[in-house]
Amino acid sequence: MTYAYEVAVQAEAALGEGPTWDADAQRLIWIDILGSRVHTFDPVSGRRTVMATEQHVGAAKPRVGGGLVVNLRDGVGLYAPGGEFSGASGASGDSGDSDGSSGLGDFRWLHREVVPGRRANDAAVAPDGALWAGTMRYDEAPGGGTLSRVGPDGTVETVLDDVAVSNGTGWSPDGRLMYYIDSPTRRIDVFDFDGQRVGGRRRLAAIEEGDGFPDGLTVDADGCVWVALWGGGAVRRYTPDGKLDRVVELPVPRPTACAFGGADLTDLYITTARTGLTAPHPLSGSVLVIPGAGKGLPQPAFAG
Repeated sequence: MTYAYEVAVQAEAALGEGPTWDADAQRLIWIDILGSRVHTFDPVSGRRTVMATEQHVGAAKPRVGGGLVVNLRDGVGLYAPGGEFSGASGASGDSGDSDGSSGLGDFRWLHREVVPGRRANDAAVAPDGALWAGTMRYDEAPGGGTLSRVGPDGTVETVLDDVAVSNGTGWSPDGRLMYYIDSPTRRIDVFDFDGQRVGGRRRLAAIEEGDGFPDGLTVDADGCVWVALWGGGAVRRYTPDGKLDRVVELPVPRPTACAFGGADLTDLYITTARTGLTAPHPLSGSVLVIPGAGKGLPQPAFAG
C-alpha cells in the first residue's frame, strides 16, 4: 500500500512530539520538547497557536472539562481551562511560524519531583483517565528513567523504575493490553492490563539494527500498533500478533510519534524532529499527515 503524505504544519521544531487529537475542540495538540512549546492546529480553519511553558515539556493532554495536563521536567502539572489557545497577546511566540500566540491558564503542580539531570518525556492517558508519564535522563543513561501512573488526585505509582528513554504508550481497543516502548531496547513490548496495573511483560516486535529506534506509538481501531521510527524515516504498523503489515516511508529521518485525528479519526498525524541533524530535511520539525491512513480510537482526556 502506498501512502501520500501532506504537510499539516510547516515548522522548525527542535523536537516535535506527542501529537494528540483533542476531540472536544477538534484540533491537534503537539509539543516541541526542547523548545518548551505547546502547539495546536485546527485542520479545518488552519488556525495555529503556540504557547510557552517554563520548562521542557514531554507531553500535553486535554483534561476533562478543559485545560491541559502536562508532563514537565520537574513533574506533572495542570493548566486550568480558559486562557489557553485564546490567541491573547503578550505571550511568547514561536519565531513567526504560527498564526497566534497565547497564554496558558492558571497553573498548579499535581505532582512535583525534582531529579537533577532528568526530564519528562512521552505520556499517555489510560482508559480510566489516569496519566502514564515517562521520564528519562538528558544523557539517556540506562536505568535513569521511569514510567509512572499519575491518578487524577495526584497519587503516583512508579510502574517501571529502570527505563532509559520512556516513550510510546497505548492501549488495545478492549483495554486489556498496554503497549510500551523503551527506545534503546529497540522493542515494542506488551503488558496485560487490568485497568490500573500491568503484568506479563513480553515482546510484541523488535526493530532491526539499521532501521532506527521505536519512538512514539498509537493503537488503531483494529488493535494494530503504529510506531514512528526515529532515525528510520518511517512509520510502521504491527498487527496484534506482532506481524509487520504496513510501512509508511517519509522524507524526514526523525519522525517521533503519530496519532489519528480529524473528524472521523482517519488521518494519521506524524510529528518530526530536527535536533542533532547537521543537515536537516526542509520538513524536519514539521507535522505531516497521511489522510485516510486508517481508523483511530477516541483518546480519553485526563480525569483530573
